[in-house]
Amino acid sequence: MPEFDGFATNYKELVSDSVRITGESSDYFAAYKAAYVASRVAPPADGRLLDYGCGVGLLSQHLKNCLTQMRIDGFDVSQDSVKRVDENLRRQGTFTSNLDCLGHDYDVIVLSNVLHHVRPQERRTLIMEAGSRLANGGKLVIFEHNPINPLTRWAVSQCPFDEDAVLLPLHETLHYLRRGAFLPPSRDYIVFFPRCLKWFRQMEPYLRWCPLGAQYAVIASNVNS
Repeated sequence: MPEFDGFATNYKELVSDSVRITGESSDYFAAYKAAYVASRVAPPADGRLLDYGCGVGLLSQHLKNCLTQMRIDGFDVSQDSVKRVDENLRRQGTFTSNLDCLGHDYDVIVLSNVLHHVRPQERRTLIMEAGSRLANGGKLVIFEHNPINPLTRWAVSQCPFDEDAVLLPLHETLHYLRRGAFLPPSRDYIVFFPRCLKWFRQMEPYLRWCPLGAQYAVIASNVNS
């Protein structure tokens, strides 16, 4: 996906513009996911996390803010994006476009809105490759856009680097995991209320069953758990 090099300079602004209908910015959604990982996965404080598809490091920075003692590494196919990762993140971990620079002992691996950019016939292979880097008992966390939600589809249509994206329904993501070396995964729907309805956001943990969330999250443990 070398075309992502062309969006590295203004990635955050492009994402923020595509989600403007929500009243929030790209930072809000990155912080939301980081908080979700911290609370729902509860990784070990001194563990290792890999942001697989880290881009310019937006989610990685929020993960570090939530999980201050954890080592955060990042991988992305876009070298220009990786070069723009904050220097402080680079000093505490490895951010690279070379998979050979990464280990196989991560407590958590996060794929945040990565799979819809991958050809359908290559998605299971990518999931298995990422999962092979988990330590015993490690967790794979996948965030994806929910194609059932009309506002999500609109936001994707407005994003320049989502032009060729093919969204995955939840059952497709679960299918890949069930065919792989993972225990039965759990799933949550997330992100329900725009900023104008922010007072209702405290209800979101009770709506994880509802398939109208703008995105969904899947958590899978490897078979050695």
